[in-house]
Amino acid sequence: MDSSTPQSPAPQSPPPSRRARHRDRHGRGLRGPLAPPQVPISLTRSELFDDYVRESMERLMRRWPQLEEVEFAVVEVPAPAPGEPDPEGVALGRVIPAAQGRRSRIVVYRRPVEIRAKTRDDRAALVHEVLIEQVAELLGESPDAIDPRYGED
Repeated sequence: MDSSTPQSPAPQSPPPSRRARHRDRHGRGLRGPLAPPQVPISLTRSELFDDYVRESMERLMRRWPQLEEVEFAVVEVPAPAPGEPDPEGVALGRVIPAAQGRRSRIVVYRRPVEIRAKTRDDRAALVHEVLIEQVAELLGESPDAIDPRYGED
């Protein structure tokens, strides 16, 4: 090959775009979380639901101190009872009476409650109503005796 003939230049890659190099306008990216941990926006749905149960439970315990001996629990969905369908549909809560060496337990089912109540306020009110009904069943009282405001909207 003759050294006097010009050679074609090697193909060049296109210059990197500015957007590919920088994460945001100043190139720093996010500095921290969008909301601090104590703000409700950062709570998950299940954490928020647990808070509704806790708040309602505390309100009821102030009026009924014997509830100190009762365990409260949140379960995602009710487990189907073997061989017997629930005639009333899907349960929102359940009372498990005390057994040998085990305390009484009140269970609230999160998903059925969330499906029936669309807003946060409705959800909190429904959780409280479910807990009132379960406490009434456990103590052998009427729901109105457990909370005089039961059923009011």
